[in-house]
Amino acid sequence: MNTNKYIPTTEAIDHAATVLSEILEPTPFVKNNNLSDIYDAEVYLKREDLQMVRSYKIRGAYNKIRSLSAESLENGIVCASAGNHAQGVAFSCSKLQIMGSIFMPVTTPKQKIEQVRMFGREFIEIVLTGDTFDAANSAAIKYANENGKTFIPPFDDPKVMEGQGTIGREILNQTSAPLDYIFVPIGGGGLASGLGSYIKAMSPQTKIIGVEPGGAPCMKAAIENGCPVELEEIDKFVDGAAVKKAGAMTYEVCKEVLDDIVIVPEGAVCTMIIQMYNKSAIVVEPAGALATAALRFYADKIKGKRVACIVSGSNNDITRMEEIREKSLLYEGLKHYFIVEFPQKPGVIVSFINNVIGPSDDLVLIQYMKKTNKNFGPALIGIELASKDDFEPLIARMDAIGIKYEYINENNQLFEILI
Repeated sequence: MNTNKYIPTTEAIDHAATVLSEILEPTPFVKNNNLSDIYDAEVYLKREDLQMVRSYKIRGAYNKIRSLSAESLENGIVCASAGNHAQGVAFSCSKLQIMGSIFMPVTTPKQKIEQVRMFGREFIEIVLTGDTFDAANSAAIKYANENGKTFIPPFDDPKVMEGQGTIGREILNQTSAPLDYIFVPIGGGGLASGLGSYIKAMSPQTKIIGVEPGGAPCMKAAIENGCPVELEEIDKFVDGAAVKKAGAMTYEVCKEVLDDIVIVPEGAVCTMIIQMYNKSAIVVEPAGALATAALRFYADKIKGKRVACIVSGSNNDITRMEEIREKSLLYEGLKHYFIVEFPQKPGVIVSFINNVIGPSDDLVLIQYMKKTNKNFGPALIGIELASKDDFEPLIARMDAIGIKYEYINENNQLFEILI
């Protein structure tokens, strides 16, 4: 018998909704006209970014904590999180006036750490440890076991899954017509398993599409391997979904309820963050943009369909916006970097600008230092284009006048050193 096999029931999720009604109101479920027009579909957003802690994680955290005995609460609780689960636990500690220890990776954005302190007040302590969620998680479990405290898992727990499943319950209560697709972000799988269980029980014709970041596709790896496996390396940029290993329980549910998993490159996530802000005045964190970013990879299938996307969180540090813009430009083919060899004589930089830079191109970076007793000197050049179709003409102009260059966008090691 598989002890990890647990499918959240509609009754359990209904009960979780009753528990959560103590602190939460249903979040909006609204049509987004911009995305609907782009994809020729009815695209609705479940606005979990509007939760009091600005993410859905409060649902699972509070439902789990409220299920504990008085003795467990008195002894104190422990959790690990890259930010949003921590905020849910911190709010719960303050609300219920119990003590909590919250372990977070040292790489957690400062904004999320400050939010955790604000929600938890004097009822929590924050422990920064490890470079990834998984490292912080291991440290938190060890601390809980050694000190007789109750560990609050971020995703791999029945009560957590049931709490997250209330999102699916709310969606069905908020729409009268059937949904063809629901796109749901995946970190460890708590949201996908809880929501997916409820939707498949109540609306089996609706397809549940899981969405993972390209740098941490742990659930896809689990399903392909027949069990959760630890990824050797992950990209921590989409920090809310940067998990090395899917949950044992959540995997068992996700393999049953998910109809597909879409892997979204980090650059596409960044493009969607910018698009949602510019077009819809919605601020999302990278994990919060996963579901909507996946639509471009499902464009043909969702045309003419009714589609829901879970906007899972808005805890984005404003200081990351320049990095987000850069990643978007690179992914969309709008920003390009070169090392160019210039003859060391007067006027060569001006000649390059006049003969290479097009009327709609923008020279955004030039680093050049003249070398003594050298015929040529290297320069680092950055060019931003108005359209990705302008790239080939740019290369053609450099080739036509015999410029020697190395294109470094695709040279990962050199790019990381120089840019």
